[in-house]
Amino acid sequence: MTLKTTSRTLMAALAAALAVAAATVAGATPPLASTDNGPVRGLRTGQVAAYLGLPYAAPPVGPLRWRPPAPSASWTGARDAASFQPACPQKGVSMPGEPPPSTAEDCLYLNVWTPIRRPTRPRPVMVWIHGGGYAKGATALPLYWGDRLAGRGVVVVSLNYRLGPLGFLAHPELSREGGGTSGNYGLMDQIAALEWVQRNIAAFGGDPDNVTLFGQSAGAMSISLLTASPRARGLFHRAIAQSGAVFEPLELAPGYRLPQAEKDGVTYAASLGADSLAALRALPADRLLEGRASLVTHPVIEPTVLPLSPYEAFVAGRQNKTPVLLGYNAEEARSLVNLTAVRADTFQADLTRAWGGLPPTITAAYPFVTDAESRQARADLERDLRFGWDMWAWARLQDKAGGPPAYAYRFSRRPPFPATSERGGWGASHFAELWYMFDHLDQEPWAWSRTDRRLADLMSRYWINFARSGNPNGPGLPVWPAYTTGSDLFLDLGDEVAPRVNPDQKTLRAFDQTYDAVRGAPFGTAPGPRP
Repeated sequence: MTLKTTSRTLMAALAAALAVAAATVAGATPPLASTDNGPVRGLRTGQVAAYLGLPYAAPPVGPLRWRPPAPSASWTGARDAASFQPACPQKGVSMPGEPPPSTAEDCLYLNVWTPIRRPTRPRPVMVWIHGGGYAKGATALPLYWGDRLAGRGVVVVSLNYRLGPLGFLAHPELSREGGGTSGNYGLMDQIAALEWVQRNIAAFGGDPDNVTLFGQSAGAMSISLLTASPRARGLFHRAIAQSGAVFEPLELAPGYRLPQAEKDGVTYAASLGADSLAALRALPADRLLEGRASLVTHPVIEPTVLPLSPYEAFVAGRQNKTPVLLGYNAEEARSLVNLTAVRADTFQADLTRAWGGLPPTITAAYPFVTDAESRQARADLERDLRFGWDMWAWARLQDKAGGPPAYAYRFSRRPPFPATSERGGWGASHFAELWYMFDHLDQEPWAWSRTDRRLADLMSRYWINFARSGNPNGPGLPVWPAYTTGSDLFLDLGDEVAPRVNPDQKTLRAFDQTYDAVRGAPFGTAPGPRP
């Protein structure tokens, strides 16, 4: 059995769940709820109601392509909300073994899971933002369903947002059309979905004054950006970020700033043979995913949605001040890099090919002699470079800012993933924590142990407690101390659950040294002049 079997098991889980839902609904009245566009009819699965495919904005097609999300149209009569709507246009899949999603440019929909039993007081709301490198991902993936969390007493929302060039293209013509700014349409979608939650979630039993964002990978990166966005202020009250944030110096990524992003947009358009915005808008959505699309598949620092990077916002004290729960996985790189191909004699050449060369102050922190040591060095470096440093930086910046606390974790449990010979096993890799956090172990017929099931129970309880109060602690749970720079304690989510000093601290400090030199200022202080 290989991890590719996951596609079949996911589809089987989807079919089985929908069959159960249909059977249940056949013997009971489908749940109804009201939205500001009209009533919706969902489906019932056990003690949870699901409302799927609810529009939160107008279809971003035709003249609305590359424009801020517009209000969705209203309807009369109860709208059917018993099935997912297509994901936004994308190529490939966001996780190994995942079935390719159904896609359409008309994709701005969200889903709600809520307990059937009406609450005596409004319930906490958890809004999920999926990952996929800003280019992939779908809320219909069974792993992302909110049924198990909702069964524990919260309201869960998941949302589609525009991806790739359709979500993040900056271009001079778009900037003129947009009053001096362009890009970040995907972030605007996320904000529009949060505005929908503010207007509508009370009708589903949720508390609009207690909204927690949670997301993984690019979803977590999006949350770090929303923490810096003045447009998102007041729309969420807590934040959970899993393996993703944007705190590196933008001097190392000039394409994130609007002037260079516009130039990259022109280069991208030329790669498609489009010499104008009108020509781009005339192309079918699938064609827009070709050419040099990777140039325009990331957020942009621009005047309206994101005037400051997250690091700049924290240094200036202009971040959205909320409690945060954040962390990363001990073996992130095992699902992202073919470590079995890493050799000591080609280590540096392979690294340069992947990243364009890294400063010696960073690579020297990962010494090796043998091939086996080089594989571990590459795994640790990729973990810290892509995820570890950003999460560590966010925790430290939150502590330096004072006010709401941060709770940091390091996920080290190795799930019983099916063996994969081509990469030597996945381990505590990127995305490994998701089955536990969503309490979805039963979706996969893997050899889950009592330790796995205990960890899934603990993690889902921590996450829900945090959504309720901004503090993950509660009866029967190992104590999770708030993060401080002095203690550097992360909660180890592994075979045992206990706070420990971050074991990656030594290598992570190598990034501080390099990034401080680039910024011209020590970590957490005002950066120097930009080149």
